[in-house]
Parts: sequence; C-alpha cells; structure tokens
Amino acid sequence: MLLDVDLEKQPDTEPEPKPSLKKAEPERPAPALADPAPRPVGLRASDADRDRTAEILAAALAEGRLTADEHAERIEGVYQAKTVAELEPYVADLPGAHHAPQPAAPVGDQPTPGAVPATADENLVAVFSSTTRKGRWRVGRRTHAYAVFGNVEIDLTEAIFEYQQVVIKAVSVFGNVEVKVPENISLRGSGSGIFGNFEVEALDSAESGAPVVFVDGYAVLGNIEARPKRGKFIEDLHKYVGRTVARHMRKHLN
Repeated sequence: MLLDVDLEKQPDTEPEPKPSLKKAEPERPAPALADPAPRPVGLRASDADRDRTAEILAAALAEGRLTADEHAERIEGVYQAKTVAELEPYVADLPGAHHAPQPAAPVGDQPTPGAVPATADENLVAVFSSTTRKGRWRVGRRTHAYAVFGNVEIDLTEAIFEYQQVVIKAVSVFGNVEVKVPENISLRGSGSGIFGNFEVEALDSAESGAPVVFVDGYAVLGNIEARPKRGKFIEDLHKYVGRTVARHMRKHLN
C-alpha cells in the first residue's frame, strides 16, 4: 500500500552543523620589527688624520693665531683623539681647516719668460771628480752643472724652494749628472744625448703652486738623468716642525 506523503508539510529546515571538536589556535602576535643597524659612532682617526690636524695647528702657531700654551693644549688633545669628529673642534676656528686644495694649473715644457734669469745662481763642476749638492739647502732660480769625466749629484728632496720655477742646466761630457726631486713637485726636461743618454721622468704635481723644476742640456758620450725619489716630499717649514712635534707627541702618549 502506497503512502501519500505531503511534501509541502515537510519542515523546510537544514540540519544544524555539528560543533567542531578541534580547539581554536590562539592568535599569534605580529612579529616585532628588527632593530635598525646601529649607526657608527664616528670614523676612526688615522695617524695621517692627526698629522694633518697637527700641521694646521703648527701653521696657526707660526702665524700668531695660537699662543704656545694653546698650541700645546690642543696638540695633546689631537693625539688623544680616537675619531675624526673629535679632531674637528681643535681646528674649527682656524683658517687652514676650511680651505679646500686648489687644482694645479697645467705646467708647460719651458719656464715662463722672464721668470728665471740667464745667469746661474750656482755652478757645480766636476772634472775627473765628483760634486754633490744635497740636504737642507736653498735652491736658486738657475743652477748649472758640468760633468767632464766626473759625476754631479743634485738632490732636491730636502731642499728649500724659494722660487716657484727652477732651471737646472746640465752638461755631461764622458760624465754623469743625476738630479733627484721630491714626488710632489712638477718636473720637465728638454735636452739631447750625442752618443749619450738624456732622460727626464716628467712629473706633475697635484698641488697648486708647487715648484716646477726644468732640466735641460746635453750629454756627449755621457749621461744625464732626472727623476723623483720615491717616498720623498717637499714640505713647508711649519709642516716640518709640525710633524717633528707629532712624532715626539705620539712617542710620549704611547
């Protein structure tokens, strides 16, 4: 027997979902942002940084901007400074700390007309002998060197340059003329060798106003050479004094 089922009378409801037995996971906190990298306290000062600062102080002492007591107090602080920032206050009120070096002007192959006289300030002669000029000496505007079966050595690495342009005329006959210059000056050469050798290693200084040495002449069955002496630099007197003080100060503090 068929049962009549009235579909309209059936409840129009869906079964309720069964509660989940799985426990809800606790909400995780957002990850904390990493701390930014610590900023450097300051660039560490090198011995060269301290020496440059000492040179400015030495110049200020020579010019009367600092008294001897002020210079001594500051120089002691300079060689105890650990960072570049600690060096700045010692020269902040001095002009040398604010002057940027000017680029050097191009140097020609010949001296400026009228800058160097035709007459020699000094003559160096070696005939079957040798002559040497070196050490702390004052260079004139023109020096003549003659080597006849001899040897002439001109060492300018510790010389005092009172003039911006210097000419060295060299003549070698069965002899040898050697010229040594500091690394931070300009060097030019113009000459010839007749069955001999004439060699000048051209050099350009990066410093504005640096001395220029012009070497000219000729070698007959002889040799003429001019070149920089590595590791040697020309320096003003106040820089020389400043570095001497610096060496003694470092020795004292260490």
